[in-house]
Amino acid sequence: MTGLRWGILATGGIAHSFTSDLRVAGLDVAAVGSRRAASAEEFAREFDIPRAHSSYEALVADPDVDIVYVATPHPRHAENALLALDAGKHVLVEKPFTLNAREAAVVRDRARSRGLLAMEAMWTRYLPHMRRIHEILAAGTLGEIRTVFADHTQRISSDPGHRLNALELGGGALLDLAIYPISFVSDVLGVPETVVARARMIETGADSEVATISTHAGGAVATTISSSRGAGPGTAHIVGTEARVDIDATWYTPTTFRVTGPDGTVLEEFDGRGEGRGMQFQALAAEEIVAAGRRDSELLPLDETVAIMATLDAIRAQIGLRYPGEE
Repeated sequence: MTGLRWGILATGGIAHSFTSDLRVAGLDVAAVGSRRAASAEEFAREFDIPRAHSSYEALVADPDVDIVYVATPHPRHAENALLALDAGKHVLVEKPFTLNAREAAVVRDRARSRGLLAMEAMWTRYLPHMRRIHEILAAGTLGEIRTVFADHTQRISSDPGHRLNALELGGGALLDLAIYPISFVSDVLGVPETVVARARMIETGADSEVATISTHAGGAVATTISSSRGAGPGTAHIVGTEARVDIDATWYTPTTFRVTGPDGTVLEEFDGRGEGRGMQFQALAAEEIVAAGRRDSELLPLDETVAIMATLDAIRAQIGLRYPGEE
């Protein structure tokens, strides 16, 4: 353990999940900050955190905080990340990294100019089963990868006032749900050369379903489907000429997978389930990166994060999704 001291910026549901997993891993949570003192104090009591700050500015100014986890709604990610970076803190920014590629590039460039780590909290990339899949891909076990497809469909809420349906909060299936399979496809095949998207829009102007077809270097194709109004199988698949990987539900959380040959022979079974939700692995990776003197993640480099945001921008242009306040 490097001994990095974590500060939690915001106290919503994802902050609770992340901090719970930090405790599972035995990491040092030094402080929490909220715009409301009562919320920060309640969060601090729940997780036995030494200091509660009544503003984000006070949190990032805390000398006993080394790295800040940004857990605010999507439209605030860029400004909150920049606030922490300008205070000399490393940042782990909840996905999506920002609202768009322009903001993502600003955060990336600021982190580099400050010599600090900025990392997207795409926690799936750091899970044990995903790391094993990377090894399988590197070994060439699957042969030539021909196609990838992934499902992220949940029945969440049809309430127009729900965060996921609110445009002013960056709501919609795309940034909350589709980012998982789109990032997964990028991880396996690289950033797409072309992408075609279709969506269903709801009364608030947000998207409730979005489907994509993308092409990649070497000719591989991929499909993704995401929905906030109906629960699908929650599986993902990588199909190669020599074998395929079938990742079980829910594929973007700690789970199991199989490697199967063309004749149906199971070549490997892997169980990546364990204690906690699995969000601690990205935090452990961040600590290892800093301890090694590096300032970027090899599993999800900032340049790839920016490129994924550009892919999401291209999808939004096709489906007519625009958020308030964007230039």
